[in-house]
Amino acid sequence: MEFPSELRFRIEQLFSGRDIKTLTASAEAISARYRSESGSGKRLVSAGRDVLAYAAVRMPATFGAVSRALELTLEQWTGDISSILDVGAGTGAASHAAELVTGCDDITCIEREKEMIALGSELMSARALDAQWIQADITSGELTRHADLVISSYCLNELSPSARKNALLKLWSAADKLLLIVEPGTPEGYSQLKAARELLLQQGGHIAAPCPHENSCPLPEDDWCHFTARVARSKLHKQLKGGDAPYEDEKFSFLAIVREPCTGAARILRHPKIESGRITLRLCMPTGVSDIVVTKKSALFKAARKSDCGDTFSQN
Repeated sequence: MEFPSELRFRIEQLFSGRDIKTLTASAEAISARYRSESGSGKRLVSAGRDVLAYAAVRMPATFGAVSRALELTLEQWTGDISSILDVGAGTGAASHAAELVTGCDDITCIEREKEMIALGSELMSARALDAQWIQADITSGELTRHADLVISSYCLNELSPSARKNALLKLWSAADKLLLIVEPGTPEGYSQLKAARELLLQQGGHIAAPCPHENSCPLPEDDWCHFTARVARSKLHKQLKGGDAPYEDEKFSFLAIVREPCTGAARILRHPKIESGRITLRLCMPTGVSDIVVTKKSALFKAARKSDCGDTFSQN
C-alpha cells in the first residue's frame, strides 16, 4: 500500500524554508539509532528537531510495515474492527495504515512526546481524520482505553525488558479483539517478539499471524522470522537518506494475537528461489520449517510463481 499522498505533500510543505542540512543530519542520526540502539531501552526520537525528520524518513517505512502486517493478519482473521487504539503512536503512521486497511476511522492515539503529538495531529488533519490524541506513557499508569484493534509499532524496542513485559500485559488487556505488534526485522526485534509470543499465549491469546501454529518456534537460534515492505521514496526522502534508489525495503517482524482460536496456514519465510522450471519455497508449517520444491509440471507452480515472502501457501 502506498504512503498517502496527502501526508507526503504536507510533510514536504513543512520542510519548505528549513535548513535541509540540519534536518539531513537529524535523519541520519535517527537511522543510526534505529540500527544500533533498538532494544536498549533508550528513547530513539524525543528532541523536537528530530520529529520532522522522523516523519519524513520513518513514517513511510512504518506505514508500509504496519499495512503489510495487518493485511497478512486479516487474511487469517476475519473479525470486524470498529475502533483502533495506537499506543506509542509517534506521528500516527500506524493509525493511517490501519484506517486504510480496515476502513475504521474511530482512532485514539497514545503518545508520550508533545512534539510527536503536535505533528501527528496536523498530519491527521491533512487526511481529514478526527483522531483523539492522549499524552501518556505506557510505562507509567494503566491503559484506560480499549479498542477492537490495539497497535504497538516500533515502540516496545524502546523499553527495558521489565518495562516491556508490563507494557505487553497492558496492551493485551486493552485489546478487545486483536493486538498487532510490529518491530524491526532484526534478530533483536524478532527475539523480543518471540518472548512476547510466549507471554501472550500464556495469557490465553491465540496467534492469527504470522505463525501457522502455537507450538514453540521451529527456527534455529541463528535465524529469525522477518518480512519486507517495499516503500516508495520521494525526492525529499532520497535527499534525507542520501540515495537515488526509487524505493527501499523495510524489514519488519510482527505478531498478531486474537481472543479466539484462529486457523493458520503455511507461510513463506523467505523470498522464493526461482530457477528454470522450478521454484523453492521455505515454509513454516505446524510440523516445522522445510523447503519445498514446486516444478513446472505441478498444479501448484502458478501459485508458487505469484507468491512472495510473507504470503500463505496451500499445498492442496
